[in-house]
Amino acid sequence: MSEAVDDMVGAPAPVAQPEPMPDPVTAASPAPRASVLTACDWLGEGARSMLLLAPRWERLVASPWQMAFQMLLQVGLGVLMHRLMIEGDAIFIWRALLAGWSTALLTVWLCYLIQPDPRLRRSPDSAPGAAHLYTLLIAQSTVFAMLAWALYFLLIRTNVIPAASMEAQWALWFVPMLWSVLAKLKVLIRAARPLAPERAIVTLAVVALTTALGHYLAPAPPTWRAAPQPEAPEEEPFEVSQEMMEAQLPLLGEQIDALKPQRPGVIDMYTITFAPYEGEEVFRRESAMVSDVMARRFDAAGRGLQLINHHKTADTLPWATPLNLERAIEGIAGIMDRDEDVLFIHLTSHGASDGELAASFWPIDVAPVLPPALKGWLDQAGIRYRVLSISACYAGNWIAPLAADGTLVMTASDADHTSYGCGKKSPLTFFGRAMYDEQLRTTTRSFTEAHAAARKVILQRETQAGKDDGYSNPQIKVGSKIVPVLERLNQRLAGKP
Repeated sequence: MSEAVDDMVGAPAPVAQPEPMPDPVTAASPAPRASVLTACDWLGEGARSMLLLAPRWERLVASPWQMAFQMLLQVGLGVLMHRLMIEGDAIFIWRALLAGWSTALLTVWLCYLIQPDPRLRRSPDSAPGAAHLYTLLIAQSTVFAMLAWALYFLLIRTNVIPAASMEAQWALWFVPMLWSVLAKLKVLIRAARPLAPERAIVTLAVVALTTALGHYLAPAPPTWRAAPQPEAPEEEPFEVSQEMMEAQLPLLGEQIDALKPQRPGVIDMYTITFAPYEGEEVFRRESAMVSDVMARRFDAAGRGLQLINHHKTADTLPWATPLNLERAIEGIAGIMDRDEDVLFIHLTSHGASDGELAASFWPIDVAPVLPPALKGWLDQAGIRYRVLSISACYAGNWIAPLAADGTLVMTASDADHTSYGCGKKSPLTFFGRAMYDEQLRTTTRSFTEAHAAARKVILQRETQAGKDDGYSNPQIKVGSKIVPVLERLNQRLAGKP
């Protein structure tokens, strides 16, 4: 090594004409065996070093082919695991393989830097050369990746740890990651100990830690992304007939009259789902799903209305117009105990930055719904306790106008960001799926707990889907007076499946 490199690692000046130590590899290693067995030796010593044990260098044979094999094994494992994380069809992003090599180059430089001068007496823990040291670090990383992915699929995919529990997922990833960093640092310090004084080892530790953390704090992008779903076939144009109009006129009143009455002394939940945008099938599906969840989980069967603009339900369900929504609120207010029962309303549609909830039902001209209008209808009806859910882009604009002591209002996004999953290819919106179909359907009856869990799941899914305009950031505002009402309702429902 040059004098400059000796100064960097703090190596002592070489003594005159030392007795060279036998090379541990050439002196003790057995004849090279089959490549697969040699690769297994490397992985075995990688696992051993993961347990903070000294690697047995005499068992290892380093070669360019073995180093390349270990690197390809690690890359291939990452490609496979990224693919398994995506359900359904996926697209391979080959350019992602070109990222992340700066960390590998830094590690190679570090392995070369800490190698002892061959003229000096070596410790048994020292790697025979930079190639040995770097190949071991690759094998060690591969063992870590196998462990981390195995834990993920065993605990997350089998729902031992719910996918919604982001804290548990972070712990599941962070603990092996931290252990991997410590194991890498242990190998490097062992290799440098015979050469460097204390100050050089501290410097080495900082560089090694930075190198190791580079894999996790700035990870390479995923090599797969979900494939776009095929376009749904175009449906026949919707036509409004006289028979349909005549059937629609009395429909809302008939369904209000058919609602179950309130029960004195029992907190009943009445529900309205409102899907005013006919152009997207996802809103009709979400309205039906939310209505079903509320009926099954909140004892609201027979106490709910669905207002939908869609040609498939045009003659069986009331249309989602502002006038029908006002009449539905007024009709339910006449049946429920307005000082005891709770009215739940879920609005699902496209949203605008001014808070406007989009409405479409061609050839019928339907006006949009705005937050002040909904607030006015609820106040006029005298309904005291309200749970309001808005699944739309920029839905955070609804929080302030609707907030009240007796109101819980939650949205799929904040006032500055779009939500996700409201296109023709989506079975449900990201908010509707996480909040209602996954949380409230099976996990909890608490709106606040479900919303907190859904936020984390939505962030993860938006990141995986490549949402490029920022996290939707779902919002919630809980009035103080509705909290004990919902707690008593949940206590009553606790014995129900």
